[in-house]
Amino acid sequence: MLVIDHVASVHHETDCQAAAMPEPFKNFFNLDVIEGMAGHFRRAWPDFDEAGFVAAASADLAALELKERSAQITAAMATHLPDDFEHAGATMLASLAPADDGDSGGGEAGAKGIAGWGVMPMTAYVGESGLGHFDLSMTLLKEMTKRFSSEFGIRFFLLDDPDRTLATLVQWTADPDRHVRRLCSEGTRPRLPWAMQLPEFIKDPAPLLPILETLKDDPSEYVRRSVANNLNDIAKDHPDLVAEIAARWLKGASRERQQLVRHACRTLIKQGHRPTLKALGYGRPKVTVADLTIETPQVTLGDALAFTLVLDSTRDRAQPLIIDYAIHHRKANGGTTGKVFKWKTLTLEPRERHQASRRHAIRQITTRQYYPGTHGLEILINGVSVASGQFELVM
Repeated sequence: MLVIDHVASVHHETDCQAAAMPEPFKNFFNLDVIEGMAGHFRRAWPDFDEAGFVAAASADLAALELKERSAQITAAMATHLPDDFEHAGATMLASLAPADDGDSGGGEAGAKGIAGWGVMPMTAYVGESGLGHFDLSMTLLKEMTKRFSSEFGIRFFLLDDPDRTLATLVQWTADPDRHVRRLCSEGTRPRLPWAMQLPEFIKDPAPLLPILETLKDDPSEYVRRSVANNLNDIAKDHPDLVAEIAARWLKGASRERQQLVRHACRTLIKQGHRPTLKALGYGRPKVTVADLTIETPQVTLGDALAFTLVLDSTRDRAQPLIIDYAIHHRKANGGTTGKVFKWKTLTLEPRERHQASRRHAIRQITTRQYYPGTHGLEILINGVSVASGQFELVM
């Protein structure tokens, strides 16, 4: 299933640029999708104004971005579906494609019903119009999430009636459908990208922990990864709490749970958060840097920075190491701002020497403005800065 958090993570967690530009996400909402939705609404409710809905939902579509297109479709639904929410809910429910537990990531409303991206504005409609019809809204969001994701729609209810909504989600953690179980963790992420934040849970995430505890060993990696993403959100405001959870979950942990914990702690690892590194078994490194060579002391924008690191262990026992590096990019005012990139993990044997080389592309990307001049390179091992150097960026 192609869901928003997967898409959002592309521009939130990567700093790479593909050689060929992909199809813009906004194009998942196009005239074919809108016309398909209209046809299924009319099939479910013969009095539905199909032409009026299409005209309203597709107005100036080319000028709108993805979320704007989705909001416009939602607004058209509010105008053209029955005024009675129970009637509108029955219409939407009847318009959905059969749930097949597949990867319903496409935007089209196929012959069998609406699935994929076409469901996104429907979940928003439930959130905006269904707060006074809690049970029906929960039924709708549960069914919709099986065909795309209701992680946006559920947040209206978490903000309006958190206790009742959380109680429902706790029940859903035992649902046989993996998409429903995933909604319990993904929909409650305090800082879900592209979505309304949940200030109450940013301040105090304790009410979310029973859900995450229940799902931490879920048989679906899809669900476990969502649990990790939720914990990573929590870590941004409560790092020590996540370190404590990591230490507890790692006791007797399966390989799958170990992977979950490492993914959950990725931001804290990059930050060198000592309690987290200790929980993961990474102590203060006992190494000396024999050499850090910047092989490209001058880099032209569009090329790559190349460097080689040589480490010597000063410990008589094997030690696990996380090796990262930070690029300190020059700012317009002449200062620098650092960004940490993951490099490698390894176990360094007693008195062993380790050599590693890396190439880091310095390309124009939409999330960073480059400036010519001196940039910095810093090597971080288990969160500790062990070596640094400089290179010149030429524009």
